[in-house]
Amino acid sequence: MTETGLQSQRVDFDPPPVAPANASGRDLMSKFDGLIAERQALLDTGVTDPFAIVMEEVLSPTQAIIKGRETILLGTYNYMGMTFDPDVLAAGKTALDKFGSGTNGSRMLNGTFHDHVEVEQALRDYYGVSGAIVFSTGYMANLGMISTLAGKGEYVILDADSHASIYDGCQQGNAEIVRFRHNSVDDLDKRLGRLPKEPAKLVVLEGVYSMLGDVAPLKEMVAVAKRHGAMVLSDEAHSMGFFGDHGRGVYEAQGLEGEVDFIVGTFSKSVGTVGGFCVSNHPKFEAIRLACRAYIFTASLPPSVVATATASIRKLATANDKRARLWANARQLHGGLKATGFALGTDRPDSAIVAVILKDQEQAVAMWQALLEGGLYVNMARPPATPAGTYLLRCSLCAEHSTIQLDRVLAMFRDAGRTVGAIG
Repeated sequence: MTETGLQSQRVDFDPPPVAPANASGRDLMSKFDGLIAERQALLDTGVTDPFAIVMEEVLSPTQAIIKGRETILLGTYNYMGMTFDPDVLAAGKTALDKFGSGTNGSRMLNGTFHDHVEVEQALRDYYGVSGAIVFSTGYMANLGMISTLAGKGEYVILDADSHASIYDGCQQGNAEIVRFRHNSVDDLDKRLGRLPKEPAKLVVLEGVYSMLGDVAPLKEMVAVAKRHGAMVLSDEAHSMGFFGDHGRGVYEAQGLEGEVDFIVGTFSKSVGTVGGFCVSNHPKFEAIRLACRAYIFTASLPPSVVATATASIRKLATANDKRARLWANARQLHGGLKATGFALGTDRPDSAIVAVILKDQEQAVAMWQALLEGGLYVNMARPPATPAGTYLLRCSLCAEHSTIQLDRVLAMFRDAGRTVGAIG
């Protein structure tokens, strides 16, 4: 390019003048005034902020010190209890000593180390597929895959109760977005039937929905998607490790291997570390690395992190005893809470998530506070994370919870529920 050409493309990067404090322009932060006031009103009642809990020390997959008190953890997504597995810890320490604390680069440039290659091979082996790509988080996996797969003039069809990362992946891309009623096979069929046949379509589903713990009817939904010529992506974040004979997820448990085109998952739940991934058997899958902005323009995970993931994934492949214990724990907690009279998110223990439904935010916060003071940590969830008007306490079970611990949990729920009027 000539000097003249360069000059013609110059941009003035001088910052704009800063408006004085009393200018009539709107403060960009003013849109959060309602949230700030609501949070302050909550704190003025004397409760602990449910969204600012600090783990002062973690003793095991099921216990921590919170506010100086030994506390049972029932809200961490540590489904398979891998965070303190000796082999997992040893792998991380070895990689930390060998490669240092970080990569200082993206996968496309200088950020691919030996352990990144290893964890992607572990995923291929675990899922029995030809392709695997690792992202920095599960959120980034959905953001990257959805925005890259479906482009302008194409369609993404998603469940109305989809996770925020799925919605954000849609927003990041240029495809047309169509929502269908939660877990409704008929509505999915109807929405797909109204779309033009020519454009490519991606149906995005979740094996387990994280708020209520309900399981999608994937078998029927995938059949509908295929009948309409759509490809399918299933997010198995909350089912990996313990659904299906190999722990691959709900799609495996429902006999859909070979039918689902893309599987998205995370390392931050059953795997016990941090990171996200997508696996696929599509012959062109590797092209995602050349087009996905969420993969190209971010630093890669530290080698110590992906080394722990590799060790964990390889152990999960044969973790049949852990899977059995987790399901037994789910049955014990769900059955005990139901017998006590609590309203639950599902009629049966369909997953490792048990949601206790409360009548309003005041009751939910009071119940949460009473449990915390009694030595139990669960998640307090409210809109927009939950369906409109729904306030709940979400319990996430771990394979390492003991029967004695869950008996204590049930007793604490019973006492707290009676105190706040959630049960008789």
